[in-house]
Amino acid sequence: MSWLLAPPQQSLAIILAENGFDVWIANSRGTRWSRGHTSLSPDQPEYWAWSWDQLAQYDLPTVVNFVHEVTGQKLHYVGHSLGTLIALASFSEHKLVEKVRSAALLCPIAYLGHITTILGQVAANSFIGEMTGWLGVVEFNPKIEAVDNFIKAICRQPGIDCYDLMPAFTGKNCCLNASTVELFLQNEPQPTSTRNFVHLAQMIRGGDITMYDYSSVNENMKHYGQKEPPAYNMSNIPSDLPLFLIYGGQDVLSDIFDLHLLLDSLKFHQKDKLTVHYIHNYAHVDFIMGINAKQLVYDHVVAFFMRQQ
Repeated sequence: MSWLLAPPQQSLAIILAENGFDVWIANSRGTRWSRGHTSLSPDQPEYWAWSWDQLAQYDLPTVVNFVHEVTGQKLHYVGHSLGTLIALASFSEHKLVEKVRSAALLCPIAYLGHITTILGQVAANSFIGEMTGWLGVVEFNPKIEAVDNFIKAICRQPGIDCYDLMPAFTGKNCCLNASTVELFLQNEPQPTSTRNFVHLAQMIRGGDITMYDYSSVNENMKHYGQKEPPAYNMSNIPSDLPLFLIYGGQDVLSDIFDLHLLLDSLKFHQKDKLTVHYIHNYAHVDFIMGINAKQLVYDHVVAFFMRQQ
């Protein structure tokens, strides 16, 4: 849904279609348009027993395989925020790479240890503790009373200003249209699993990129055959996979320091296969809804894809 909230002339999905690309838009598991299951209901806790690990290992490869089977062509991939993390994780495990021609990653998320907002840091600590303990909420949906109360409790912490929640989480976006922001807030955020947030919180606290930590040696042994969750090694991403990375100087989720850690992991990537752009005044949401994103971001994405044809 996020890709279609901006006016058509400012929507990357529409711009790609007008440039001759077939555009397929995936829904993340648990969101409004993706709540189906072969045997479980969203009312059952088991339905929400997943984190972004499962999105990277199962959901994204299934989407890519489906489109590849229908079209018979390799895909150009576009991801924003969590959509970049699951792609990078899949690439590092050598999933998808035979069916993906190139990837454009907007606000790449991999390392999260340097999130600068107090709100993000407090939320990370809270997700490790309260959300997995006394709340017992498996679906993280702001429309649920327990989750709404949890967010309000975080916002009452000293030094946190949640009067304008979007900049508090994403950084100060420079270039958003007020009506587009209103439409965004009517439709976002979509539900996800609480475990997904716990997993991201583990990354913030640990500063690394590992699979979900069950916080139990027995459970980790059961799932991974080892005491600690395995790491995703970003340097395992095939060096000849064309990558386009673009990030912003005001983004507090895809922090510049963390982005440079990712780039360091890609230091042996073939030079002509790695394109990196930086926009000093852009924050996290500008990349999908900025009024000037076509000129600053999308035209470069289209040109990058055209070069890989």
